[in-house]
Amino acid sequence: MAGRGMSHRTPARRALRVLAVGLVLAVAALVVPDSAVKPTEVALVKVDRAEGVDVDPDVIWILAVGSDARPGEDMTHTRGDALQLVGMNTRTGAAAAIGVPRDSWVDIAGHGNDKINASLYYGGPQLLGKTVGDLVGIQPDYVFVTRFKFFQAMVKGIGGIEVDNPVAFDDTYLKPAGFPKGKIHLGGYDAMAFSRIRHNLLRGDFDRSANQQRVLRGIQAKVAARAHVPGFLEKGVLSVMDNLDTDLSPAELFRLAQAVAQVDPKKVTTCVVQGSIGDIGGASVVLPYVDQARALGDEARKDATLEHC
Repeated sequence: MAGRGMSHRTPARRALRVLAVGLVLAVAALVVPDSAVKPTEVALVKVDRAEGVDVDPDVIWILAVGSDARPGEDMTHTRGDALQLVGMNTRTGAAAAIGVPRDSWVDIAGHGNDKINASLYYGGPQLLGKTVGDLVGIQPDYVFVTRFKFFQAMVKGIGGIEVDNPVAFDDTYLKPAGFPKGKIHLGGYDAMAFSRIRHNLLRGDFDRSANQQRVLRGIQAKVAARAHVPGFLEKGVLSVMDNLDTDLSPAELFRLAQAVAQVDPKKVTTCVVQGSIGDIGGASVVLPYVDQARALGDEARKDATLEHC
């Protein structure tokens, strides 16, 4: 079938291709945004790979980043908020997400020690990718960066998502009424708040990173569930492509889409890099357990699977 020409494509095969493109964008929360979202709301950058890094060609790694940019700021050169390193195995269908707390205190090449999210401000997606890669031991192939306005529009566009919340929590400013424990529905704003709140969580940055992973799972599940609704995926893909700023060719974008299309939801595993809480210069920081971060990288590097957190 793979060798047939365009004239032999069936509607089912066309739908599969559209599904593939939609899913790769869903993984990084980049699908079905509102039509008013501007191109500066989302970017996809190919990372210059570090020499000597041994990564199986069957596994593709994408660093998904929520930018904390304010209106008028360049989202690719400000502090990143959400950091999720996602690996996909194109051969087995497995996928793994390694969450990195944004306040992790690390060495940033050429800039000394600082919070890991500051590397986006110092050197854009390239430096952020390298810094996360230095911590985990896996250099990402690509970096997705998006503002939270885009994220909210995306969740609204797919009709909201469902997540399984392990513990009730709230936030005075973002969500005074709070989120109850159990399976809950999140609209655009609530999904953003659920992903960003940390102050009233028992384990702060660590629990927030885990919540971000729950939201990504909810997005993936919702897109998969509505994939067969007429026009749903077509609308999402066209809207994303219209609003996407990238240096990738269409062929490489489709390669990413194919990778995500092969992910089996039952084979998705997630972990968060742990650490202790410290105070440096009067600022609260996370002192990451580098050995644990490297262990996660070593475990997931070849096959995008995690069995131990």
